[in-house]
Amino acid sequence: MSRARFARRLSAVCCALLLLATAAGPVSAAAGARAGDRPVVDTDRGPVRGTAHGTYRTFEGIPYAAPPTGPLRWRLPQPAARWTGVRDAGAPGARCMQLPPIGPGGPGGSEDCLYLNVTAPTGPTAATDAGRGRQRRPVMVWFHGGGFANGAGDLYRPQRLAVQGDAVVVTVNYRLGIFGLFGHPALGGAPDFAIADQQAALRWVRSNAARFGGNPSDVTLFGESAGGLSVCAHLTSPASGGLFQRALLQSGSCSTTMPPRSLLPTLGRYEPFVPEQRTVADGVATATGLGCDRPEPSAVLDCLRGKDAATLTTPELMQRFSLVSYGNHLLPEEPRAALEGGRFHRVPVIEGVNRDEMRIFLAQGLAAFPIPDGAAYRARVEQSFGAAAVPAVTSRYSVAAYPTPALAWAAVLSDASFICPALRDGRALARHVPVHAYRFSDRDAPNFTGLPEVEGLPYGASHGFELPYLFTMDAALTGPQRALSERMTGYWTAFARTGRPPAAWPPLGSAGSVLSFAPGSDGTHVVDGVAEHHCSFWDAQWP
Repeated sequence: MSRARFARRLSAVCCALLLLATAAGPVSAAAGARAGDRPVVDTDRGPVRGTAHGTYRTFEGIPYAAPPTGPLRWRLPQPAARWTGVRDAGAPGARCMQLPPIGPGGPGGSEDCLYLNVTAPTGPTAATDAGRGRQRRPVMVWFHGGGFANGAGDLYRPQRLAVQGDAVVVTVNYRLGIFGLFGHPALGGAPDFAIADQQAALRWVRSNAARFGGNPSDVTLFGESAGGLSVCAHLTSPASGGLFQRALLQSGSCSTTMPPRSLLPTLGRYEPFVPEQRTVADGVATATGLGCDRPEPSAVLDCLRGKDAATLTTPELMQRFSLVSYGNHLLPEEPRAALEGGRFHRVPVIEGVNRDEMRIFLAQGLAAFPIPDGAAYRARVEQSFGAAAVPAVTSRYSVAAYPTPALAWAAVLSDASFICPALRDGRALARHVPVHAYRFSDRDAPNFTGLPEVEGLPYGASHGFELPYLFTMDAALTGPQRALSERMTGYWTAFARTGRPPAAWPPLGSAGSVLSFAPGSDGTHVVDGVAEHHCSFWDAQWP
């Protein structure tokens, strides 16, 4: 299997983990609505007509910025045009250009995609804006995952968070791949359009949340995978200051990384945040490859903007530009370094991971690159960490302690790539702000992805498998799992309302206290995450 083909498959896996089964689709105006159940809200751009669903209302496909098409391709988001009359908000807007399998009517999507969706409870709220007698609910803004190459806000149905948690929930589309993270000298660098889109959506929330019953001064950012990385970016971006008051990162931290050759012998180390000059160099090479090498910078951009969107939506280009750049206006420095230096917005934080993060990724290449025995396992360790690390890693993750060598390697990668980096970030944050950490640990979580199970490597509590516990998805939960879902939903929304989860969840602090979520009366309990996942060892490996 070629590197490009394998990377494309991994991207599709990442995407599949982070979205609903597309056959179910989002809740739309036709779903559960009676005649006349079309509430109207007047936004700052014009009125929108949503849909009532009994205990909640939805307003979908609201533009928060102008379509980034034609001359606006690779420009910072511009204000959406005002409209006259009442705009229908009964169905989602187009999803952004992306790799398969997502896209209306087939792969692709649209460049005209800067839309968001609002879900709000009906009826009175328990919270009141003191002194005014006006009802205000906390606002939760969700940034979807998908490796910055796939995904869409409408794939996540948040009515459980809205109704049970009495919160206004906003899900957001943002530009992806080459459309969202391209760089070139003619652009003055790599402006991180995807992150700028999200900031534009947050400014829309600040201007419009009150119109939907939300408090624009009580905004919680939350996201998973690339969405978690996005929340990290906003924590450290000066331009995001004042746009949110709390942050919740799921399976995507400022320090997320993957060692080289961990999934494919030819893949280098994965780091989601890269220096701007690297992205710019890739942009120069891409322009040349597309026949747009011109002496005048404006001519380069004219040539590139003249390319059909489908021409740019290739696996190579979407993957090449799926990394967030730092050293620019939005991210002046590497986010991990900013956290370590205390240069981030002082807001309460929840930082979380899944116990078996890397199993789903490893499983997709196991047939082509198997780990049949202890010798193959040790070879993997040496390829990724060097010969000197083999005794230390294999003593901590003895192949005899796992049902299969592949599960041992998955545990190594989960701890090294996701769990310990998140806890390291959490401890850096905790020096300045309240931080709580969690681990999703339900190894019987339903496989909602549609991906086939792999012999010898059950998915367990893999990357993205907590999502059906927070969003309405096509996943059958058992009774104990539904109870866990209610608990997690309550904890997430309590944090959004107060900045403090329930007292049963202690702060991370220096002790490494992590709340482990699993079904059953005793399934949710505090563990020493730093010790259980050998984080002192891994922190020394990634100085």
